[in-house]
Amino acid sequence: MQRTAPEPEVPAGFPVLPELAAHLAAAADRAGPEPAGGSCALRAAAAGYWERRGLATDPGHLLAAPGAPALLLALYAAAGGAVVLPRPCAEWYAPPARLLGRPVHLAPVPAESGGAPDPFAFLETVRRARMQGETPRVLVLSVADDPTGTCPPPEQLHEVCEAAAGEGMWVISDESRRDLLHDPHDTVLLSPAEMLPDEVVVLTDLRPALVPASWPAAVARFPATGRGTALRAAAHDALTAVGTPLPAPLAGAVGHALAEPDAVRARTMTVARVYGALAAALHRILTAAGALCRPPRSGSHLYADLDPLRRPLAAAGIGEPAALERELRTWSARAGQRFGDDPGALRVRLGAEALLGADPELRRRVLDVPDPLELPQIAAALTGLSDALAALTARGG
Repeated sequence: MQRTAPEPEVPAGFPVLPELAAHLAAAADRAGPEPAGGSCALRAAAAGYWERRGLATDPGHLLAAPGAPALLLALYAAAGGAVVLPRPCAEWYAPPARLLGRPVHLAPVPAESGGAPDPFAFLETVRRARMQGETPRVLVLSVADDPTGTCPPPEQLHEVCEAAAGEGMWVISDESRRDLLHDPHDTVLLSPAEMLPDEVVVLTDLRPALVPASWPAAVARFPATGRGTALRAAAHDALTAVGTPLPAPLAGAVGHALAEPDAVRARTMTVARVYGALAAALHRILTAAGALCRPPRSGSHLYADLDPLRRPLAAAGIGEPAALERELRTWSARAGQRFGDDPGALRVRLGAEALLGADPELRRRVLDVPDPLELPQIAAALTGLSDALAALTARGG
């Protein structure tokens, strides 16, 4: 079995917004525990967050947890049965299911975008799982995908969600990066909860867009139906059993972020703009080198297929994705097998965060300039990637 390269260093991201840091500091003396699933105040703030996105929400139909993996674990425990995921998918989708001993099945995404499986491939995956005696209960998909940085078109989402509902399955829609669209006027993004409100649980990790990466916080919105209420109650029981609620001081600051005051809203818009510029630059370099790569539309990642360069890369000693990850670790490369992809395919996810530099002041400056590509540390990182790809392919020339 192929071994994955050691964990690459995680980029620091952007500096903490001073307004959020101040709210966290002000609540530092809160000694009382936060209830499992989140306090009424926190859930009311989350309800307002979804109301502003066109999803009428009652706080009683929400849950909060210390991180999206913890909340997904509770959802899997509540739903029961096997889990179907898109291939590739975010790294944190599969481990909670495997921790519970639930079978995980991967259905490939279409060539156009990631985030949601091809509807026909999904149905075939469900059929095969049932032939093995398993009962798929959950489909997880993403409207703004990590790892590919793409957004599946609404018609594809609708087809696969209808297919899942027809099979009696819950749809968990990961919408963690929906606020990081690079060009909101060029990308149509609809939540599956707008299409099939009775069948969809919306899950949002707040770290990509609203709070610092070091603040584990996530919220889930359940359907306002008897079945949705029962699922929420079972997930709440699972969170209670685990016994790891959000820390009370953090909950106060997270609630403030969910209310989206002007400073938080402006930071989110700026981060989306910066990530769009950096991801587009990475895409240009990768495709110029001969890699296949879907144009990124949201978030900070993109997914490159270097199989067209297999022969020169093999001549350079790179025949598996783990080796490619090691060669490109400076740009936060992560091998495709981490995302459930074919372990023999030369695919990697690259992150725009790696271009920001290590110095906090330099990372802060990226937020203030009209064109981040003009900053020396970013220009140098992009040139370094171009040179590295040229050197790797030239070795086999």
